Amino acid sequence: MTLSNRKPGTTKEAPAEPLKRAISSTMKAIARKPEMEIVFAADKPSLVGERARLPEPPRKLTAQDVAILRGHSDSMALRLACHDASVHRRAAPEGDAARAVFDAVEQARVECVGARRMAGMAGNITAMLEDRYHRGGRYEEITDRADAPLEDALALMVRERLTGLKPPKAAEKLVDLWREQIEAKAGADLDRLSKAVEDQRAFARTVRDMLASLDMAEQTAQGEDSEEDEDDKDHSSDEQQQQDGEAEQESAGERSEVEVSDDATEELQEGATEASDAPSGDWDEEDENSEADEAGEAPRPRESKANDRPQTDYKPYTQKFDEIVTAEDLCDAEELTRLRAYLDKQLAHLQGVVARLANRLQRRLMAQQNRSWQFDLEEGALDPARLPRIIIDPYQPLSFRQESDVNFRDTVVTLLIDNSGSMRGRPITVAATCADILARTLERCGVKVELLGFTTRAWKGGLSRESWLQSGKPANPGRLNDLRHIIYKAADAPWRRARKNLGLMMREGLLKENIDGEALDWAHKRLLARPEQRKILMVISDGAPVDDSTLSVNSGNYLERHLRHIIAEIETRSPVELIAIGIGHDVTRYYRRAVTIVDAEELGGVMTEKLAELFEEDAGLNGGPSRGPRRRT
Repeated sequence: MTLSNRKPGTTKEAPAEPLKRAISSTMKAIARKPEMEIVFAADKPSLVGERARLPEPPRKLTAQDVAILRGHSDSMALRLACHDASVHRRAAPEGDAARAVFDAVEQARVECVGARRMAGMAGNITAMLEDRYHRGGRYEEITDRADAPLEDALALMVRERLTGLKPPKAAEKLVDLWREQIEAKAGADLDRLSKAVEDQRAFARTVRDMLASLDMAEQTAQGEDSEEDEDDKDHSSDEQQQQDGEAEQESAGERSEVEVSDDATEELQEGATEASDAPSGDWDEEDENSEADEAGEAPRPRESKANDRPQTDYKPYTQKFDEIVTAEDLCDAEELTRLRAYLDKQLAHLQGVVARLANRLQRRLMAQQNRSWQFDLEEGALDPARLPRIIIDPYQPLSFRQESDVNFRDTVVTLLIDNSGSMRGRPITVAATCADILARTLERCGVKVELLGFTTRAWKGGLSRESWLQSGKPANPGRLNDLRHIIYKAADAPWRRARKNLGLMMREGLLKENIDGEALDWAHKRLLARPEQRKILMVISDGAPVDDSTLSVNSGNYLERHLRHIIAEIETRSPVELIAIGIGHDVTRYYRRAVTIVDAEELGGVMTEKLAELFEEDAGLNGGPSRGPRRRT
């Protein structure tokens, strides 16, 4: 008989735990940061200060999965070991385009330092880049240079010069679109970079020369300070430099794909918001102080206090190309049926779990619809309990009773689901299944349900961006992409007719960028137009708002500030009850009533529990009329 060494009451270690420990130890050693914090979560990788977030390893690991995970950890560790944030900040150009190139090339430099020293590290980073550019396939089909980010192309060319490694296959077209122009104008500068790869200051000076060769010289005037001035600045603003370093990691470390640029904005926000420790919805109270924090997020000297209020700062460049569509408009009935079958097959095992939770929610809701009777009436249903007295005394009048319901407050619930590219895979399939089952459950309880989704029509700007380019690129254009807001199920539509619509979330190419503020405003306005007394809006998202096209020509927190403003408006001035669920993303820093989950499969339980809490709590907390006695569970 074999005796287990495991202590009673302890759980068995997950198979991926030894790998996590090995990667964490290696990362700390490379970065020379033994106290750094490393977490694994179902969210995009990011590095803020000395806190690293790596992707959660899949259950069935392959050698490629391990290499990709190690590539992310090596990239972050090299950033900490080989990068000086203060040097980078002083040398960085002011313009958005030049700054994006400067950040991307610096990240390529630190990765090349490790790749030149260790072949294993070179292989890991190569696997990470292959995965990054291959995922979504959006770089493989591009034919227009306007859709090919210069910073990505230049970073890959720098990597090629410094290590001899070719660009990932998925990014070959991206690089080829720019290669001839870059080689013609800045080929000599690229050759000089290899001599300065170990010296960040010299490397930065060469990059500035390269930007001048690329006709971006007007954007590189910053950073000519003397060594004495640099030393003075080092001592005068340590906290500012730390925040700048965090911003650089986000914008440069995750430069190569739209999904990961989500992290750039998200963690910029996190660095400032967590430092301020202010309630996410109280914009008026935090406005004066938050601007200073935001300035620390992304060092952009051109910004001023003129745009520190989101209600006057945010605007769409044009709404002409936005669309609000139903699922049926985006997909024919036959394909919707096929996609719905695929969705059911993907999460067949999860449906039973969520269905049990939904049944529990249904019982809790039904219990609140307490019935009562009025007795001794002159008309109504005959009261059988009073029949014996008629038999005893036939002269007694007949007694009637009438059933009266304690009104279960008229309610409508809207589920607003993030349809961005970062939700691809497990999160979106779980969200679709949970929305399906909860909608059925609430409908059985007499609660109207509306299912909405939000994304954009294109990557990196669509017709809006083309219109802006044709107009000569006017300054401060605002939101620069075409919105796509999807109605999967209208509140008045019966579930049986809308069931297959959720299969649309499985359609390849649907999930793109996420502009949360306008989506939240849209869903909120739809709720306000409803006749129901009680209105609940539940947002399911896995990240902060990100649209590369918009953020490339506006401040780094442009979309986030608008989202905060909309949330504050709803939470402080609207009768709508707002709740958010973040999948691997801390939404509690935005929403007052929110919960964050790490594993997407927790979503069903959290959704049902939060809805049950909303229905059971005293309506007086929300300024509404009482719904009767609260049932304790």
